[in-house]
Amino acid sequence: MEVTAKSVWNNCLEFIKDNISSQSFKTWFLPIKPLKLNGNVLSIQVPSKFFYEWLEEHYIKLLKTAITKELGEDAKLVYSIVMENTYGNSKPYTVKIPSSNRAPIKNQKVSMPVEVAGNGVKNPFIIPGLKKVNVESQLNPNYTFENFIEGDCNRLARSAGYAVSNKPGGTSFNPLMIYGGVGLGKTHLAHAIGIEIKDKYPDKTVLYVSAEKFTQQFIESIRNNTKNDFVHFYQMIDVLIIDDVQSLAGKEKTQDVFFHIFNHLHQHGRQVVLTSDRAPVDMQGMEQRLLSRFKWGLSADLQKPDLETRIAILNKKLYADGIEMPSDVIEYLAYSITSNVRELEGALISLLAQSSLNKKKITLELAKQMIDKFVKNTTREVSIDYIQKVVCDYFDMPIELLKSKTRKREIVQARQLAMYFAKQLTKSSLASIGAQCGNKDHATVLHACRTVNNLAETDKRFKVYVDDLTKKLTLN
Repeated sequence: MEVTAKSVWNNCLEFIKDNISSQSFKTWFLPIKPLKLNGNVLSIQVPSKFFYEWLEEHYIKLLKTAITKELGEDAKLVYSIVMENTYGNSKPYTVKIPSSNRAPIKNQKVSMPVEVAGNGVKNPFIIPGLKKVNVESQLNPNYTFENFIEGDCNRLARSAGYAVSNKPGGTSFNPLMIYGGVGLGKTHLAHAIGIEIKDKYPDKTVLYVSAEKFTQQFIESIRNNTKNDFVHFYQMIDVLIIDDVQSLAGKEKTQDVFFHIFNHLHQHGRQVVLTSDRAPVDMQGMEQRLLSRFKWGLSADLQKPDLETRIAILNKKLYADGIEMPSDVIEYLAYSITSNVRELEGALISLLAQSSLNKKKITLELAKQMIDKFVKNTTREVSIDYIQKVVCDYFDMPIELLKSKTRKREIVQARQLAMYFAKQLTKSSLASIGAQCGNKDHATVLHACRTVNNLAETDKRFKVYVDDLTKKLTLN
């Protein structure tokens, strides 16, 4: 069998995959492309300088082991940095390798005239003053699966959404309920499902509408004595996507009309996708018959993005805008903003604005000032993840070692310092700190804090550790 760059790299990937987490593998290794093999020199393509620096800093030993295993002790790895998706491209950067046979996204439209739709039924999406227009599906073309970053926090919801988009109305995920807190990507995923369906099934009528808009249209139809037209219009939709369905709570008549529309669509094999800020079981003011139907399909939650996902989101955002940023700044933002995607992207935009308006270079110091000044108080607190990262960098040890059960003196001290600063700089409980520092109990955290205080008073070298880390972890 001929040895090629692709075959060598595929063998390397098999080895790497077994030695790191699934999410790390997807984020940092799947986007790499093998270019050429010249003797014992393998050339690979990475999507950015930041990407290359991250690999060199965090995975160099793993890469060296993998390539040596394939090409011998004299093996060399050469990087080629190619920004394929720079500013202005229709397809923004994504950490997943895009499929080459994917068709471009078409203009999403529902071809129904304003005055009548189907059998003389009035269309509620009337634009005043115009006699005839096509009604758009109301989908945002920027919200696609390609730029929806997948992580452990959203994998179930994304996978279910993709299954629905491949076979709308033909899976057991009907309705598909996507729920989660503010800024976690519910609306993005809902739009992505609609766009994917329109792409694969151009003849299907897809409509995205907020529950608030649906309610306004219903009230208007009662005022104009066109309730039947309103109901018939919605019953003709092939894929109905209702955003923020929890806002129907307490609106009995709107719930009643939606109940009948839902039943009709479901009975005729049409797809219904719903988003909510809470699970069906937690919805107050919603009729039980409606809640029971919400439970017919699948309810998938979106959780706060984990660290790898947050880094990938920032990476993608920077590529979409054709911007490079120092790796330590990206890390700091990802470690500091843990609440939701919206605040993470907001922090990035604030930092870019600060840099541009004040003609300042983007540095870690500028990022710290911005976090302190622009981000909400709830996110100003340093995260335990970030504290552990800073401590591990300071002592030049992998974070896995810090969280391990080893009792080596230097590792125990690093672990105790991480616990000490977590107690000082975060609002986390002792139990929570212990859980994130190697599944220790609260008593261990208390003991660590006492030990650090005692050593800082009696051991000059240890006091230097505490002082240095205090400077590194202080926001101001």
